[in-house]
Amino acid sequence: MNTSTKTSFHPAHRVASLLAVSALALGLAACGKTEEPTVGQRLDSAVEKTEQAAADARAKAEAAMQSAETKMEKSAASAEATAKQAADTAKGAIDDATITAQVSAGLAKDPDLSAVKINVDTVNGKVTLNGPAPSTVARDRAETIAKAVSGVTSVNNQLVVSAS
Repeated sequence: MNTSTKTSFHPAHRVASLLAVSALALGLAACGKTEEPTVGQRLDSAVEKTEQAAADARAKAEAAMQSAETKMEKSAASAEATAKQAADTAKGAIDDATITAQVSAGLAKDPDLSAVKINVDTVNGKVTLNGPAPSTVARDRAETIAKAVSGVTSVNNQLVVSAS
């Protein structure tokens, strides 16, 4: 009898062990499942994503502002250089016109030169005198008058002494 009790106990023990192992396996499998995030966790995640997007947008905006500022500075410098060049050109034209007027006025004041038509041309401060001169002395005096005008850098005296 002793043997039959042992035999019946053994299979029951095996079934119980099998059930225990199965329950443990199911329990472990359930532990491996991920839980749905809570409302608070989802809110924290959304806030974190929003903060990152705002930081990215801020960085892009700062880079765009820096680029625009650099382009504006370059454009302003270019415009300033162009304006200065235009002003210098205009100033040069005004200066040449002023020189021409002053030389012509000086020649008109001279009694020997006022009676003759002397063409005065000025380019970048260089005066050219063309036309007739009543004498060599008058021709030289015309050059002296032109050289005395402020802004004149040189005089090309092309006056021709007319034989009278």
